[in-house]
Amino acid sequence: MTSRISRARLEELRQHVRANAENRPGVYRMLGPSGEVLYVGKSVRVRTRLLSYFRAPRGEKAAEILAHAHHVEWDYTPSEFAAVLRELEQIRRWRPLYNVQYKRDTAYAFVRITPGPAPKLTLVGQVTDERGVYFGPFRGRQRLRDALRELSDLLELRDCPSSVPMRFADQMELFAVDESPRCLRGEIRRCLAPCVGRCTRAAYQARVTMARRFLEGDADKPLAILRERMRIAAERLQFEYAAELRDRAARLEQVRDELVALRGAIDSLSFAYPVPGYGGDDRVYLIRRGSVRAELPQPRTEAEREALAARAAEVYSAPEPPGLSVSASQVPEILLVARWFRLHPEERERTVPVEELLASRRLA
Repeated sequence: MTSRISRARLEELRQHVRANAENRPGVYRMLGPSGEVLYVGKSVRVRTRLLSYFRAPRGEKAAEILAHAHHVEWDYTPSEFAAVLRELEQIRRWRPLYNVQYKRDTAYAFVRITPGPAPKLTLVGQVTDERGVYFGPFRGRQRLRDALRELSDLLELRDCPSSVPMRFADQMELFAVDESPRCLRGEIRRCLAPCVGRCTRAAYQARVTMARRFLEGDADKPLAILRERMRIAAERLQFEYAAELRDRAARLEQVRDELVALRGAIDSLSFAYPVPGYGGDDRVYLIRRGSVRAELPQPRTEAEREALAARAAEVYSAPEPPGLSVSASQVPEILLVARWFRLHPEERERTVPVEELLASRRLA
């Protein structure tokens, strides 16, 4: 924690803001004694927002932040949307002490397929590790945890710590390997046990691929397996077991339906978004699947029109990974863009569909 500033320094900061800040969109930063970023914020009216810190009652977060801010600085942006994007970028770059937004959002959960020779399915509340593949965001952490357990058991994927060494059946060993399962799931055949050579690398990867395709919304093989087992159990008059399988299938089906809906929501966030800017600094944002792929000035010259058309063709024609998998770096921006249009539904009227943009070059 940095030291609190004096009243004299506080007054100097207030006078600095009053004399220099303008009421226009932008991002501001509170800095510590060594220039470290303590807090990043945004506002449509930077001057008004900064001056409000000096009026905050003692004990409030704004007053606490200002009490430790040895310096205040700000950047202007063309629009509120630009400020929102820049705030996210700066929070992720500097991870300020007082910023809690974008660090963790416990309302959401993500499915992660871990990297490595024998990947596993895990549930995470935040996306921080660039390794692995993520699916989400989802609501309902416990429900998702139960569904992941069903999927892992059904496909016999491991859930042991990453530190456990893997020894596949097709892996050359100098000495004999004890093939006794090391866990209960291995004992009861709910894990392929790649740690003791009970499966080949290819066989395990085939199960991981099946899980990934299910999570991408492209295949229902896990559901088909459960339904077939349910049919066989019913034929054998094993009604309690059939009912258990039915409930397991229902849990997976609920997640599958949510995946399909989520995929549609993310795919719908693909368009060009022209935004009027302060002082005529108008911009066009090329958004694909919730991620801002490019930002260009609103074209006014032939050269700018050609640049926009070329960039749009590049953004929207490039191959895109199928399904719902996203990288760790994309998740915060997708959530931000989705929230922006949810809070400002009227802004959707400004957007230009990809097909119309590429066919008619409307913005160009």
